[in-house]
Amino acid sequence: MPASTPSSSTDLAALPSRQGPAGPLTGVRVLDLSAYIAGPYGCTLLADQGAEVIKIEPPAGDNLRKYPSTLETESRAFLGVNRSKLGAVLDLKQDEDRQRLQALARTADVLVHNFRPGVPERLGIAYPTLAAEHPRLIYCAITGYGDSGPLKDKAGYDQVLQAMTGMCAMQAKRDGPPEILYGSVVDYYASTLVAAGVASALFERERSGLGQYLGVSLLRAALAMQSARLVWAASEGREVGRDMRSGGITGIHPTREGHIYISANTPHFWQALCEKTGLAALLCERYDSVRKRAALRDEILPLLRAALARRSALEWEALFGDTVPCAAVRSVEDMFDFPQVREQGLIHDFEHPVAGPYRGFTAPIAFSRTPGPAPFAAPALDQHGADIRAAADRLRESGND
Repeated sequence: MPASTPSSSTDLAALPSRQGPAGPLTGVRVLDLSAYIAGPYGCTLLADQGAEVIKIEPPAGDNLRKYPSTLETESRAFLGVNRSKLGAVLDLKQDEDRQRLQALARTADVLVHNFRPGVPERLGIAYPTLAAEHPRLIYCAITGYGDSGPLKDKAGYDQVLQAMTGMCAMQAKRDGPPEILYGSVVDYYASTLVAAGVASALFERERSGLGQYLGVSLLRAALAMQSARLVWAASEGREVGRDMRSGGITGIHPTREGHIYISANTPHFWQALCEKTGLAALLCERYDSVRKRAALRDEILPLLRAALARRSALEWEALFGDTVPCAAVRSVEDMFDFPQVREQGLIHDFEHPVAGPYRGFTAPIAFSRTPGPAPFAAPALDQHGADIRAAADRLRESGND
């Protein structure tokens, strides 16, 4: 995508530039005012594609920096969520820094924030204000529940939305209590909506010449993740079956050593599972469909688990090979040197000015022609602040002419 007019400015030329081949978003400048995960990681996905991302934090830093971590100097979560960004502190309670922010916003192609309602107006960066003088700006606001409705002013959090939208209820084990899905799944899915929405808006801008306002919410993300469940036919009552777990046949099972996930929904995979586990007697009309097996799970599971107890999870994984979709349950630590991950270069060596060297994930998308510049470590608090504030002051003095 061509660089836009605002980011072609040389006012920030003193800042570190991306090294390596161009990415599809090279030349695009993103101002990241967000905190926690959804907004910041959405901006990181843009940085992965070559965008110049400037992360603005308050003097105390993004709250994610304070999350529990066994690292002594930095938060593991912050490092993982904020790679390949320039970082600066602006105290938006101070008029001078608010003016600096407004000046920087006029140079940006994209602005992303997750402020509560009313805050952008107080800071002078509400969309109507910025769009009036910068009509090409893509402005993405992330909220908990959206811009309208009775909950629009309510703060949203990943697990709150999980509980509210039915995810926890659906995650419950049979006859068990509701359960949280750990890993900030709603936040991370919202971040992909941020990146996808921004990329689409940038593409459309090449046609129209105009930016636009994007609204991304955790509510939308939580419901989008459940699109296969959120279908309710007019002929159905309220209590209908929305469980897609195939009656427990597809799922995680104990073995002699470790656990293994197995999926055997199709006739081909069900046949292979029965043959490999020595349960060929189950290949009969009584169990010949997913629906039948779900209804008769109490007959099948004891037989399947008794068979799986004869080998370890890794042995079953090797035995099943490509014939049964499966994976031995591994720890996240195993991924750093997992052959498939290593072969694709998905783990990168980073050097951080405070935390020192570390390895972390990178390159969620592979582009053949525009692979993008090399990633770099998440910024230390205010790492590039002096240069960014000086650039903002030059912009203020020049009126961004």
